[in-house]
Amino acid sequence: MSVSARHSVLVALLVAGAFFMENLDGTVIATALPHMAQSFKTGPVELNVGMTAYMLVLAVFIPMSGWVADRFGARTVFGGAIGLFTLSSILCGLSTGLWEFIAARVLQGIGGAMMVPVGRLVVLRTTEKKDLMRSISYITWPGLVAPVLGPPVGGFITTYASWRWIFFLNVPLGLLGMALTAVLISNERGAGVHPFDWTGFVLSGVSCTTLMYSLELVGQPAMHWSIMFLYLTASIVTGALAVRHFRRHPTPLLNFSSLQLRTFAVTIWGGSLFRIAISVIPFLLPLMFQVGFGMDAFTSGLLVLAVFAGNLGMKTVTTPVIRRFGFRKVLLVNGMLTAVSLFACSLLSPGTPTAVIVVVLFVGGLCRSLQFTALNTLGFADIPPAQMSPTTTFYSMVQQMTMGMGVAAGAIALRLAILLRGGSPGRVTLMDFHVAFGLVTFLAIGSVLDFFSLEPDAGAVVSGHRRALKSE
Repeated sequence: MSVSARHSVLVALLVAGAFFMENLDGTVIATALPHMAQSFKTGPVELNVGMTAYMLVLAVFIPMSGWVADRFGARTVFGGAIGLFTLSSILCGLSTGLWEFIAARVLQGIGGAMMVPVGRLVVLRTTEKKDLMRSISYITWPGLVAPVLGPPVGGFITTYASWRWIFFLNVPLGLLGMALTAVLISNERGAGVHPFDWTGFVLSGVSCTTLMYSLELVGQPAMHWSIMFLYLTASIVTGALAVRHFRRHPTPLLNFSSLQLRTFAVTIWGGSLFRIAISVIPFLLPLMFQVGFGMDAFTSGLLVLAVFAGNLGMKTVTTPVIRRFGFRKVLLVNGMLTAVSLFACSLLSPGTPTAVIVVVLFVGGLCRSLQFTALNTLGFADIPPAQMSPTTTFYSMVQQMTMGMGVAAGAIALRLAILLRGGSPGRVTLMDFHVAFGLVTFLAIGSVLDFFSLEPDAGAVVSGHRRALKSE
């Protein structure tokens, strides 16, 4: 391995570590909410705003990250984001009240928003095209693994130590990350930095926030439809104004020009449906195991780790598979296999042997890992260097939004299942979970339809598939 290739691997691993820390904190407090509620003398439902605020701030501030990195330099912003994330983690662990905790989570979300796209931009700038698939593979696994590991890790720490250690454990990781950032990452800045697009920032922020909140309202048992439609209307109106503004502004906050490239467009449209579908798994599966199967929280979390094992198991063969068959075939065939694995979850019952459940979840983990890596790599295969920064910002925001919408989609699917059988919103049955997984399967199938528009040799520059075609 050459010196430049070795350096790109080290940078990718550093960014992957930061991504893992950021993604883990999005879900790790789920099983700790009852204990945290006791500390804050409030209810677990009220504390759920800590998770929501974190995810919303990530989505709102990600569009700003590309401009900030170009203005102040990648090393400054990435290292500073890790520092802010670490400091806010300490504040979360020291919180004694609900509003203190929410404020700390908002700061943590801002730090995470700077880490996600800036870290990916650093990897893309320091990696040659021929090594891009390997580097993307490294920084893909946090988004897959962290949501699955979050609940059992949070449950273990809360049970055997204290929920505060969920946040204090970020401190040594953050200090190590800042030290490695100073050594490995150059302070490269963008050429010709333009004034910040504050109008676009406000419009996109309001649109993202109201959309996420309206979707969350749909999934709640007691919900006023008029309020939900009010927020949804606000999201659509401000979103339309934001798109109109971005298309007319000479230096917009979000640049849509990369959507003209088919390899990037499919990762936005079809890829978004896929990310929503797979992000439902860490939400619906533990609930089904606990509510539908009668398992305790820790046992259900351990079963979900089979998905994590599948994610890791696929990493060793992802690159050879894509190089052999190409992006188009992999996305089409593996996309359908992912849909089948989701539907298989609707067939599980308390009488299903544990070994069968583990196999179903493991195969599902294999499929979602391969699809996720293929999409993340293909999206940047044809992006020229000059467009890398705005494209990374746009892609990161869409990715964060759609993965955050996965939890809302799971709640909505569950609510629709209850409505279809005419049941009470407060009483969920095993059949409701089965129907919900069936509904989510259609999302995965819908994502596959978009991949038919790809050329057979799409992304061949980064996958090496063109050489495979010539040799046959």
